[in-house]
Amino acid sequence: MKTVFFKRAAIVAIAMLTMSLSAAALPKKGDMDAGANLLYGTTSGWSNIGLGAKFRYNVTNPIRLAAEFDYFLKKNYLSMWDFSVYGHYLFSVADKVVVYPEVGLGVVGSKASLPTFDIPGYGNIGGNSLSSNDFAVSLGGGIDYQLTSNLVLNGNLRYKTISGSWFNIAIGVAYKF
Repeated sequence: MKTVFFKRAAIVAIAMLTMSLSAAALPKKGDMDAGANLLYGTTSGWSNIGLGAKFRYNVTNPIRLAAEFDYFLKKNYLSMWDFSVYGHYLFSVADKVVVYPEVGLGVVGSKASLPTFDIPGYGNIGGNSLSSNDFAVSLGGGIDYQLTSNLVLNGNLRYKTISGSWFNIAIGVAYKF
């Protein structure tokens, strides 16, 4: 009987210790960081790499807001950008690891610019451009790994609905201040 009690007490003590260590990884209210991302985005008929900048602020211990601007490099006469705001709900899964689901709202802009061609006897053709801005809703998730007390490595996956669907993957680094 005493053995069962001590086993249960040991399990509860280990569980409490594990939870207290895990909770230490969660950013605290008022914490903020800024950083950069390397991105890969894809939609039907188009995929490309991009660069991004982000700012994240912890509203409470488990809730964080993030603002990001991403620019996808020009490819096949098409360039895209994305400005979005996200809400993260943070879960600590290990001493230096935090995972989060996210939801976001934003605006995605695209621009297609065709080159000008000189056709002898007919003159120049082309040189036109077409641009559009679309409202976007995003769902996804991410992971943060604390490298040092001020440096965080992170990654996320996002599914965005625009006028179609868009999927992007990002890896990045952020500096906590």
